[in-house]
Amino acid sequence: MTADNERTARLETRLGLEALAMIKRAAEIQGRSVNDFVVVAAQEAALRTIAETQIIRLSVEDQRIFADAILDPPTPAPGLLRAADAHRRLVEAPK
Repeated sequence: MTADNERTARLETRLGLEALAMIKRAAEIQGRSVNDFVVVAAQEAALRTIAETQIIRLSVEDQRIFADAILDPPTPAPGLLRAADAHRRLVEAPK
């Protein structure tokens, strides 16, 4: 599973007998060692968890509202206009 030059680390855990039996059975079904099965399952779960935080899911209604706002944006509020003006004065170089 790991390349010769890849560093490894030990991860220890305690689990109930039923959980261990289930993991052993699943590893057997896949033809893997328990260790390999656990490592692969943990990596897949980690990737799913990370991916879920990077994807924004919107309902159909929210998608419509978002698309409408992009296609026909509302008039900027006065506070936003003042902030944009302040940004131009403070950040942009004089011409």
